[in-house]
Amino acid sequence: MNRIGFIASSILVLLVLLSSTLFVVDQRQFGVVYALGQIKQVITEPGLNFKLPPPFQNVSYIDKRLLTLSSLDTEPMLTAEKQRVVIDWYVRWRISDPQAYIRNVGLDENAGATQLNRVVRNAFQENINKRTVRDLISVRREALMADVQREVLSVVKGAKPWGVDVIDVRITRVDYVEAITESVYRRMEAERKRVANELRSTGFAEGEKIRADADRQREVIVANAYRDAQKIKGEGDAQAASAYSEAFGRDPQFAQFYRSLDAYKQSFNKKSDVMVLDPSSDFFRAMQSSGTPGNAPRR
Repeated sequence: MNRIGFIASSILVLLVLLSSTLFVVDQRQFGVVYALGQIKQVITEPGLNFKLPPPFQNVSYIDKRLLTLSSLDTEPMLTAEKQRVVIDWYVRWRISDPQAYIRNVGLDENAGATQLNRVVRNAFQENINKRTVRDLISVRREALMADVQREVLSVVKGAKPWGVDVIDVRITRVDYVEAITESVYRRMEAERKRVANELRSTGFAEGEKIRADADRQREVIVANAYRDAQKIKGEGDAQAASAYSEAFGRDPQFAQFYRSLDAYKQSFNKKSDVMVLDPSSDFFRAMQSSGTPGNAPRR
């Protein structure tokens, strides 16, 4: 049993030692082999690799993919006309030389991002100081980003290369600082209110003008209609008077009787009407007359 246990433990130790000598490099990473703290080998191709067991050799990994660094602060920058603006930007970069990167920058991607952020911000500050706000929001922005990328590359590939490539530098937002933005918004709001009030005043004046013209036209139309109505009414009254005169002229007694009846009709319109009159007055002549229209002599 002791012999079997010894063999089993020996096999287990060998497996542990063998596993400590094997490592896999992913296609998205660089494998960096260290020997007593010094870089022994950089593996750029993916696959299974061998090394000495710790502490003789160790392995670490660095990302070889395209990385994105976004602006980390909102501290304002001064333009050529001394305007305080805040910009948002991002940088696409990758590690191209792991040995140079580890020697001059750090052991992981965060170290490179921190130092690259400082360099990019300084480059933006230097170039924005030479340009106006109009340049930042016009087609000249492309030239600004190209100049910043050129300056960043001159730093990372200078006397002590960082072992990185800066692929692209882009500005995503340019804005005034909050205090200036509020002031601009207030001016814009005041200007819009002024324009709105001007439009309202103009509309009110136009409305009054249209209403006055409509009232004038209405008065003219009503006056013309009244004139025409009175003219037609006068013509009708004249024709009626002529017809009455002709009819009544043929039989004056009947005409007198007809007028009396019409007067009675207008006077005794309601049953409750009460009138106090002298029976001997001319008003009751038709009632007092012994003759009737039918007995009146005809012409």
